[in-house]
Amino acid sequence: MAEEATKIEVVESPAEAPPQETPTPVAETPEPPEEKTVVEPSPSQETTLDSIENEKPEEEKPEEVSVDRDAQLALVETEKRMSLIKAWEESEKCKAENKAHKKIAAIEALESTKKAAVEAELKKIEEALEKKRAEYTEKMKNKVAMIHKEAEEKKALVEAKKGEDILKLEEMAAKCRNTGKPPKKLLGLF
Repeated sequence: MAEEATKIEVVESPAEAPPQETPTPVAETPEPPEEKTVVEPSPSQETTLDSIENEKPEEEKPEEVSVDRDAQLALVETEKRMSLIKAWEESEKCKAENKAHKKIAAIEALESTKKAAVEAELKKIEEALEKKRAEYTEKMKNKVAMIHKEAEEKKALVEAKKGEDILKLEEMAAKCRNTGKPPKKLLGLF
């Protein structure tokens, strides 16, 4: 232990001691030979000794450090896997959203195409119905015109016959007046 203490002192003293200034020679004086003395460790050095003694278990700490390091590496690996899983999940969600958007767009396009086709067919049918309606309206107007024409013709015939009958009656009345004889049929009562 004492050897370790001296070794520690030797190792510790350069670190703890302030840098020595080179003395300026004033006069040549013989220096007494240096004696190596063992200095008793002070309380601050005792803690250093304790720390050195504790370093032996620290030699066991590399296993703990390696365990800590392994745990940290495992944690990093787990975080890496989790971030990859999260990225994969987001990518798959994005793909699913894009796929759904494409399908919705295709459905909307199909819907609008079918609607346009149905509306065109409806318009075609409406035009055909409008054409038929116009034809039937024309036919009905023609029928009304024919009926009116026939009625006018019949009215004209009746008016003409009436005119003829009145002329006949006037002639007969004039004849009866001239002859003085009454008509054979008296007002059609007898």
